[in-house]
Parts: sequence; structure tokens; C-alpha cells
Amino acid sequence: MLKVLTEAFGVSGYEAVVRDIIYKEIKDFCTEIKVDSMGNMSVFKKAKGGSSNKKVLLAAHTDEVGLIVTDITEDGYLKFAPIGGMDPKVFISQRVTIGDIKGVIALKAIHLTTAEERKKPVDINQLYIDIGAKDRADAEKYVSKGDYCAFDSKYEEFGGIIKAKALDDRVGCMIMIDMLKRDWNVDLYCNFTAQEEMGIRGAMVASRGIKPDYAIVLEGTTCNDLPKTNETMKVTRRGQGPALSVLDLASKANPELMDMLMAAAKKYDIPYQFRASTVGMNDAGAICIADGGVKAASVSVPCRYIHSPVNVMSKKDFEDCERLIEAFLKELGEDN
Repeated sequence: MLKVLTEAFGVSGYEAVVRDIIYKEIKDFCTEIKVDSMGNMSVFKKAKGGSSNKKVLLAAHTDEVGLIVTDITEDGYLKFAPIGGMDPKVFISQRVTIGDIKGVIALKAIHLTTAEERKKPVDINQLYIDIGAKDRADAEKYVSKGDYCAFDSKYEEFGGIIKAKALDDRVGCMIMIDMLKRDWNVDLYCNFTAQEEMGIRGAMVASRGIKPDYAIVLEGTTCNDLPKTNETMKVTRRGQGPALSVLDLASKANPELMDMLMAAAKKYDIPYQFRASTVGMNDAGAICIADGGVKAASVSVPCRYIHSPVNVMSKKDFEDCERLIEAFLKELGEDN
């Protein structure tokens, strides 16, 4: 299922394909499913036995970083802009899809560059998408300005790791799917949010009116455990378990909820780590201030090369993240 989710086309603002895949997978396990005008899918699963005094919200975003066509040149090449934060260096020579159309992001060959040009960082204005069109009229038969582009990157497993695009945040979506297929002694709400990569927009809408006792955002987060990297810059490390985030640019984790997560991890012998950075944000920033305030925290799977066409994560980190959410829900349900 994770392969299906990561290979699906779901650039921020165009999440319907991913949402439909998830809907088909969970529809037989839920009490209620609603889709709003932003593209969020809000799911409710009533507690086992029909009543509970505990209400939990899980959230994960369905969208991924990608591109949008901004212009078509006279020669039939596509100019583009990024959707979501990305370094232009990751674009070079990557394959993309625009609907059913295939293309490649091209840069002038090194043989044609000057010594001075080779010293400069890549500028996005130097790049273009080649779909094989002979001129603008030919390109316009297949592509229009405003079309979304996704990276054409396949899911693979090797050496205990998973390589795919959009692990941020189809890993969170996958965990929520698995949680919805099980019965719990709490009322479970799951928000599959839209447009997170464009400024947590979907969560600002989907979080309202639920008023959960606790909310956990499930994410794929930066893993920078690369060779010759300063220890203080290794935000998370692959293979050391899910990452708990204390503080970022939009939210501060609720101390009570963090203690509950750590206690569950200790009881069930689940490894975890702390995200050693305050940079970035996720849907917790919208959820924590909804309806007068919500006790929220983020639990993430460390992913190398995030916001690029190729993300890499430990399969065990993913499984341990899922185990931690299971343990939390189980312990909370036993307190009912």
C-alpha cells in the first residue's frame, strides 16, 4: 500500500488521486468520512463498544512537493516553478509527469558552459522541462500553463530501507490507514490534510470543531546523518526510531502528551529520538491553536533527502513509529 501511495500523483493543491486511494482502503472501517472544499478528508471511527470519554486526532498530509508549469517557450520547452520548498540542484536531470505526459528536467550540457558558469550555483531560470515537443503549438496539444508536475520516481526496497518520492508524508497517511483498520477504546479522528506544503492550509480548516483531548501529527522529517556532517547538524538519525519534535517554527509540543508518548515507548520497548532542530513546521502549527487550543505533538519518521525526488527511510523506523502510535492509543483506551 505504501508503494501505491508514494507512486501516486499528489502535488500540493492536487491531492484527489491520493485521497481516492485512501478512501477506497478505509471506507469499510470508518463511522463517517467527509471531504471539504480544501480537499481535506476528515475521518471518524467510533470507539469499540460505542462510547468513550477520550477523543484523539491523528493528522497526516496527503500532498507532496512538486512543480507547476509557468510558461511554454517558442521551442516547446516548459518553464516551471516549485511547489513547496526545494533546492534547484535536486531538479537537474529528473524525470517528471504532467498528467499522462512524461518529461525530463534539462540543463545546458557541461560541454557548452563556460568556466565561470560552472562555478555558479544552478538557478531555476536555467532549467526547463523537455517533453519532446517540436515547438510551442506542439507542446500546447498536451500541456497548459498551470498544469501540475510530479516527480517520476518509483518505490524500491533494499538493505532494510525504502526509497520513494513523497515519503513526506505518505508515511503518515499509511500509519493512519493501519490505525483505522483496528478497533480502539477511544473515539479516533483522522485528518488526511491537503496543501500542507503550501503553508499548512488544509489543517487550518480541517482541525476546527473536533476539539480532541490529544492530537498527534504523523510526518516524514529531515534526516541529515550524512558523512562528514557536524554532529549538531544531524537533525535525526536513520535507524534510531521515530522522532519526537519539541519545538518548531509553528508549534510547541504539549508536555503532558510528550510524557505519555515517552511512557508508552518505554513500556513497549520502542526506540525513539528527539528531532534536534526547530526549523520547519507541520500541521501541528494549525492544530495546536484550533478551537481555543489543543494538546498536540508531532511524531515523525526520519527521511533522508526530503523534499527531493528520492526520499530514503529505514523500514524499521517506519514500523517503530506505527508501534508507538498503537501503544499510545492502547494505553489511552485502557484509561477510559
